This record gives sequence, C-alpha cells and structure tokens, in this order.
Amino acid sequence: MNPLLSRLQPYPFERLRQLHADITPNPAYRPISLGIGEPRHATPQLIKDALTGSLAGLASYPATAGEPRLRQSMSDWLKRRYDLSLNPATQILPVNGSREALFALAQTVIDPSQPGATVVCPNPFYQIYEGAALLAGAQPWFAPSDPARNFGVDWAAVPEAVWAKNQLLFVCSPGNPTGAVMGLAEWELLFGLSDQYGFVIASDECYSEIYFRDEPPLGGLQAAAQLGRHDFKNLISLTSLSKRSNVPGLRSGFVAGDAALIKPFLLYRTYHGSAMSPIVQAASIAAWNDELHVVENRALYREKFAKVTPLLAGVMDVALPDAGFYLWAAIPDVFQGSDTAFSRELLALYNVVVLPGSYLARDARGFNPGAGRIRMALVAESAECVEAAQRIVQFIQSKVH
Repeated sequence: MNPLLSRLQPYPFERLRQLHADITPNPAYRPISLGIGEPRHATPQLIKDALTGSLAGLASYPATAGEPRLRQSMSDWLKRRYDLSLNPATQILPVNGSREALFALAQTVIDPSQPGATVVCPNPFYQIYEGAALLAGAQPWFAPSDPARNFGVDWAAVPEAVWAKNQLLFVCSPGNPTGAVMGLAEWELLFGLSDQYGFVIASDECYSEIYFRDEPPLGGLQAAAQLGRHDFKNLISLTSLSKRSNVPGLRSGFVAGDAALIKPFLLYRTYHGSAMSPIVQAASIAAWNDELHVVENRALYREKFAKVTPLLAGVMDVALPDAGFYLWAAIPDVFQGSDTAFSRELLALYNVVVLPGSYLARDARGFNPGAGRIRMALVAESAECVEAAQRIVQFIQSKVH
C-alpha cells in the first residue's frame, strides 16, 4: 500500500458522525442539518432538460479536453463575468468538479524529489488541500486566518524559509468557511511571492457566485489581468457549477489560467481517466450559458442570510460574510471554547447539526484557529434555516441564563 495514505486524517464529516454517534436527538424537534455544504435549492429545469436530451452521448468515449463548444461556453462565461478573454483551446480545461481538480493539480505540479517540498494552505481550510499535498509527497504548511482582517489569511505569518520550499499555494476566495474575499493588494502580494520563489497558485473560487455585496468577488484571473499579468503566469483558477447552479451531483467545473500549466495538467488527466461524460458536458454548456438562474439562486441566499444572521448575532459573535453560504460564528464564553461540546449539546437538545470549527482547521504553532467556532451551512430552504437559527438562539439563551 502507498505509505502516504496513512498520513491522511479523517474527513470532517466522518469526525462529526463519530462525535454524534452516541447522541439521541430530542424527538420533539424535526432534524435540521446545517453541517454539510451541499446545495439544496432546486436544480434549474434547463440543466435537467439538457441532461436528458443528450443521452445519445452515452455511446461515445469523451475526450479529456472536452468538446470545443463546452470550452467555448466556459470562455464566454469568463468574458461576461470577469471581462477576460482566454483561449478556450489552451487556457481552459473542463474538470469533474473542483474537488477532484484541486487534488489532481497537486499531483501534476509537485516535485516530491525536491528536499522539503511544501504546500502552503489557509487555516481553516478545505481538507482536500491537505490530502492533495500529502499524497503528492509534500508537507502542508498552514497559514492562519486573521480575525482582525475579516478572517482573511495572514500571509505575513509565513516565514521566508517556507516560501523558499513552497511549490504550490492553495487560496480560497470566497473562503470556506470564513466567506472572506481576497482584494487586489493581497493578490499583488501573492503574485510577487510566486515570482520570487516560483510556486504555482491554485485559486479555489467555487463560491464566487454567491455574494451579498453589490460588487461581485474579485477573481484570481481578474486580479492578474488588472495587474498586467495577462499570461496568468503560475496561476490556475478553479470553479464549479455545484454551488452556482445547484448541481453538486453533476460534478462539473473547469480550470483556467496559465497555458504552460494547463498543458501538463491535460496530460496527467488523460492518463488518470478524468474525461467528462458527454451528457454532463451538454448540461454544463446549458448552465454556463445561462445567468438568470444564478441571479435567482443568489437572491434566495441573500434573503436567507438577511433573516438568519440578525437572529444569531443577538446571542453570538457572527456577521454577514463577504460571500459563500456559510456563517462562521464564535460560540459564547459559557461553552468555554468547546465547539465540539456545543455541537453535541445542540443536537441532543434541539436536533440541529452544526460543524465544529476545529474540524476545519489544524493545530499549527500551538493554536487551532477554528477552535471555539462553528460553521453553519445555510443551504436548506429559508424557513428551515430560520427555524434552526431560532432553536440555536433558544439553546444559547438556556445556557447563558
């Protein structure tokens, strides 16, 4: 067996299952889960129609690079969304969801023969970053979030010696779980570090279309273009239809950026067998070509967050994020910083599931930046999310008073 597999830690939701294994939830309440970030709004009919209308594609082997019209639809979307003109043949590649692409990119980029091969990740973070680094033969290094900067990453905390050995930097904007969005100055800093030390930047942007301000979040490719980096040197952005279009089961997204990275990534994926099904390609084209359903989806999230956030803010430290569909909340002092105890008691007494923040971070330099926090995924319908928030308020008030 590959010995690197032994270095992988249990996934947060497996840890959550174990945490709750001995609990019998209060049967007086129907179960509500805010634990998993799985979109639960209705899948748009136009995507379903495109999927069922292309079943003849099951008779063909798909090309790993995808159909030209699929890559063109992705290029067209980048133009509409970010005013960017990318070559669909050399700078864009379809992937089976951003999750598998994040993992595969690390296997393509990292040279484990280099002493001290390192991958820098945010902390808290999406656990695929860590697993991808470990299985590529590199060591993850966790850069902490900074509460004073709306939980953006404190890149100044990364020592020069770490940057010198770094081969891949994972960034997530809007962030999971914090919802923080990176600004142009932050991108300029990271591009400068990439130029100095030669590492690749993988920009995870799967939450980019769910936002609460008037201005949409800045994307990595967009930031590069604004800074005159039109070749997108050492930059790959990853996006997905899962959250944007409510199709997590479709497993569809794309990567875009530096053509010098896309070419070997395509080679890797050809051998790995990562071609997208023709029927998924047809549904993806329909999704990328339509923006109305995205606007409607965003409105649903805005309505939900406008109702839920003020309720919870009355009893805990929580605020509307820049973007995404998570609330990243500090638990009251009465729980003595134990996010796991909060999660267990909330389930037992009020039948609501939330994810302990410590499960989304790592102890690094003596501190876990997720400790004492919980992540709440507001993915259910508005009424269900409001009911969950009301129960959490009752739970906290019962403990405080």
